[in-house]
Amino acid sequence: MTGGTPAPFTADDYRARMERAVRAAADAGLAGLLVAPGPDLVWLTGYAPTAVTERLTLLVLTPGQDPALVVPALEAPDAARAPGAPALTLRDWTDGKDPYAVAAALLDGSGRFGISDNAWAMHLLGLQRALPGTCYASLTDALPMLRAVKDPAELELLAAAGAAADAAFEDLRALPFRGRRESEVAADLDGLLRAHGHSVVDFTIVASGPNGADPHHEAGDRVIEDGDMVVLDFGGLLGGYGSDTSRTVHVGEPTAEERRVHDVVRAAQEAGFRAVRPGAACQDVDRAARAVIEEAGYGAYFIHRTGHGIGVTTHEPPYMIEGEERPLVPGMCFSVEPGIYLPGRFGVRIEDIVTVTEDGGGRLNDTVRELVVVD
Repeated sequence: MTGGTPAPFTADDYRARMERAVRAAADAGLAGLLVAPGPDLVWLTGYAPTAVTERLTLLVLTPGQDPALVVPALEAPDAARAPGAPALTLRDWTDGKDPYAVAAALLDGSGRFGISDNAWAMHLLGLQRALPGTCYASLTDALPMLRAVKDPAELELLAAAGAAADAAFEDLRALPFRGRRESEVAADLDGLLRAHGHSVVDFTIVASGPNGADPHHEAGDRVIEDGDMVVLDFGGLLGGYGSDTSRTVHVGEPTAEERRVHDVVRAAQEAGFRAVRPGAACQDVDRAARAVIEEAGYGAYFIHRTGHGIGVTTHEPPYMIEGEERPLVPGMCFSVEPGIYLPGRFGVRIEDIVTVTEDGGGRLNDTVRELVVVD
């Protein structure tokens, strides 16, 4: 499995996922699913090609047929070693042959198919040429919740990733901030995540002072100064599953205003967490967190959604945002991360990964949420 130690999933687990995906596709009115290399292919089969290639690799899932993986002949040995390979029929093709003809032979000549979002345009166009009677829908649009509900083994992996990120933060807060570049602290954070088991580090945001008002600031050469608020947002993959957490620290003693803004964000994060329960709408989490910030007079400075799903990628459905009425279901995992961003001055964000339980929600991050003072 990509991104760390192989997950404890068997061929039967992958077979069950593929069967579930076929049923979900039928319920959505799709004739089948076409899955290119990327997170959906990893989740469904455990297979990730060793290199990005222009050669067609495509998982074909259709009712009444065994799952088939169209794969370049030179990569077939790797595909055959994937943990989900026993549940697959491999259909290899050699250079000089038409890979779209191989894929077309597995499909009806007409129908609407879901195709993974990261499929290359030239492959989609090739399929359309081979099967002009077909049409296609984005897999994210057609089946947004395909990977959203985690099984117990997935929840264990996400919990382990969250605990490792927490340990990295605890180590980081003991290191010096003052007088160092953001990029140096970010490098420390990268190293600590890896030391605690991450094989992939997706991002290490270190946003000091006015840079904290940019939610996706990229750590740069700014020297962190006494009196700076510093937003830390970091995550990656451990065992193939994601971590993502944010804490805001302060260099030296904060002002009363800085404490007040941090307290508002902390209360908003708590309100968002308390709104998590089975049957609640995704937008209810956003509404609960946003209401606290708006009541405190900072509504115009909360400029992003409250949360996003997490699994084999660090950002995936479901999304905690106004207008998303999809109900929460036990096993869903997502971030709750409200923030306040005061342009030219500072920002504050607090983020935990939360899972929906049978009677509410559980946190997968548990480091201190109060404002931490660092040196």
